[in-house]
Amino acid sequence: MAFIRVYTEKITENKYPASLAHSVHFAVSREGKSYQSLNQGYGILFARAAVREDNTIAERGIQNPRLRKEGEEYLIYAEPLDENWAPLEGGYLVWKTKDFVCFSQQEWVENAPGAGEREKPEAASGAGEREKPETVSGAEGHGKPGTASTAEGQEKSGTWPVAEELEIPEELLAGIYERWIPLYSVSAQAPAEVRIKSLDELERVRVRVTYSDDSSDDKPVSWKRESLISLDDGKYRVNGTMEPVNTGFPLAAGYADPVLFFWKGAWYFLATNDNVNDIGLFVRRSDTVAGLFAEDVKEYCILEYNEEKGFCQTFWAPEFHVIGGALYILFAVGGKQWAPQCHMMRLKEGGEITDPASWEEPVRVCRADGRPLTEDGITLDMTYFEAGENSYVCWSYRYGIGTPKDTGSMLYIATVDDGCPYRLTSEPVLLSRPLYGWENTSGTINNEGPYALILGDTVYLSYSGGDACGYYYAVGCLTAFAGSDLLDAGNWTKLPTPVLSSSSIEGIQGPGHNSFFRDEQGRLMIAYHAQEREKHFKRCSAFHRVHLSKSGFPLLNVAGERDLAEELREVELTFTMES
Repeated sequence: MAFIRVYTEKITENKYPASLAHSVHFAVSREGKSYQSLNQGYGILFARAAVREDNTIAERGIQNPRLRKEGEEYLIYAEPLDENWAPLEGGYLVWKTKDFVCFSQQEWVENAPGAGEREKPEAASGAGEREKPETVSGAEGHGKPGTASTAEGQEKSGTWPVAEELEIPEELLAGIYERWIPLYSVSAQAPAEVRIKSLDELERVRVRVTYSDDSSDDKPVSWKRESLISLDDGKYRVNGTMEPVNTGFPLAAGYADPVLFFWKGAWYFLATNDNVNDIGLFVRRSDTVAGLFAEDVKEYCILEYNEEKGFCQTFWAPEFHVIGGALYILFAVGGKQWAPQCHMMRLKEGGEITDPASWEEPVRVCRADGRPLTEDGITLDMTYFEAGENSYVCWSYRYGIGTPKDTGSMLYIATVDDGCPYRLTSEPVLLSRPLYGWENTSGTINNEGPYALILGDTVYLSYSGGDACGYYYAVGCLTAFAGSDLLDAGNWTKLPTPVLSSSSIEGIQGPGHNSFFRDEQGRLMIAYHAQEREKHFKRCSAFHRVHLSKSGFPLLNVAGERDLAEELREVELTFTMES
């Protein structure tokens, strides 16, 4: 048997506010003494906020989480808290799971599960009846299974306040580790048999790196021809070096909402330009990804300030998308009166991306009947994707911002026709709003920055929540079957906790508003903005590799040393040279 524990966290100013601390955290142990935080010490189950009659949000939290086994299911239940973090009388919040990987939707029950029954011997009655779990420093917090770690949950509190543990079958740990413990590289293996006709073909030979969940990634290698040794029977041996995708942070200081895009033999970089107070659309061009961030890279303004046309401020979140064979930029812009709205502009046939004259006049996105997307709020962060036989746009909508009637930003989705993508072909459908504590921190109520990644038959719709300019910003995820009706919100599953946050990667604070791309080697990447508060007070762009877990889930927290341990980087290959 193994053990699992639930607890709440200590509130830490400017790091871990009440909206995060008052959630269900988990830790596991093989022997019941040394516990390892799951999800890098970040909450996993958050109480769902209530929606008031005026469509505003009443935040919720939890305290005193508990565990119970009922048949084949495990119950996690807790006492609810209101928006002032005071107890809500009259019931309990309950989640169910069979594996501590997937959880049911939150339920409200009037009585605690098993109330009145005698406590089962395997369940401790709370924190303090067991020894305080050990805290052991690990190698950069890798969190290797079976060891204690420096997970942030332990570092922040130093104790386990309000916790309860339960015995679970040890076979559940494999799935728990895969989903909630950061993966790390464990071995590297060159192909056993390689036949090439010239040394130039060596550059196509990759080495398979295996990870702690038994997933793998085939990585490019810089083969050192000067190390070449001739063996018997036409065989040769050569040494090589692998390097992690370690781009450094930041790549572009003062650039938010980044998009990297390959078009007709060149790379382009597009982002919100905080350095000029978000006035204008600026693009970079280079033959390589690295060249986009060179010190001497040239920047082209392709849409500038224009009062007559109403292009005055908030040139926000520009994205490149190929729609119906034409290239578009989707972005938000507002006039002299602050009210950003979604727009699109199309590249003229044969036009150059960096040439302002090559772009058609921006068009405001409208409903099917020609009316604006909204007449009483703001719209922004529109993205486009294709799934099944349909084309979709998804964007963020908000009204009442800065007033007591602020709804918080909400994600909407609709279909479009590729021939006229700036006019919806369906009614907008509410897809998600910031009901979880991590989406609703310190008065910042956000669901924004959607971007789709389609892998196989699954749509992974990333989005961001929390403070877009602060430590609490984080990336969440909605998933759906690509062939389903994506206008039916019931066909989407919203993950309860972020997939990328300030707890995910050391030195990266407030990551969010991401996009995805594949680099020159074909590797899947996530681009995002974050902060390094001690040095940079503006949002800064960065990117790193996306790793697919054994089950195929895109993991956003496998970077640097986790992605490729230093001791695995030197490799050797034996190959046959064919005549």
